[in-house]
Formats: sequence, structure tokens, C-alpha cells
Amino acid sequence: MSQNDKILTHLHDAGSISGLEAWDLYRVRSLPRRIADLRERGIKILSEKRKDRLGQRYVRYSMAQ
Repeated sequence: MSQNDKILTHLHDAGSISGLEAWDLYRVRSLPRRIADLRERGIKILSEKRKDRLGQRYVRYSMAQ
């Protein structure tokens, strides 16, 4: 299964994913590139900028409704 397919399956099953989760679960180093690949295939994915409890910024991706 390709990294793109793993990310897409995760989005369907879990609802969202962050870069840290993508690295820990699937060893995906560049989640934004995988998300861009999926968007090029016509899949609607939302990006939400967030901050963790220590103030570190990150992006959480989820499937559009």
C-alpha cells in the first residue's frame, strides 16, 4: 500500500491526521506533499492550523464533508 493510500485510509477511519501521527504510524516524512497528492486526485481535504499545549504550531488534516 502506498503512503498516499495509507493516509487516505487513516483519514477515512480516524477522521484526521497530523504530521507527527503520520510519521509515528506510517513513517511519512512529508505529510503536506502526500496531502497535495491526494488533493490532485480530487479528494477534498481540509487543513486546520492548531497549537499544542506548549505553543508549538501544527496542521491537522481532515476529510471535507
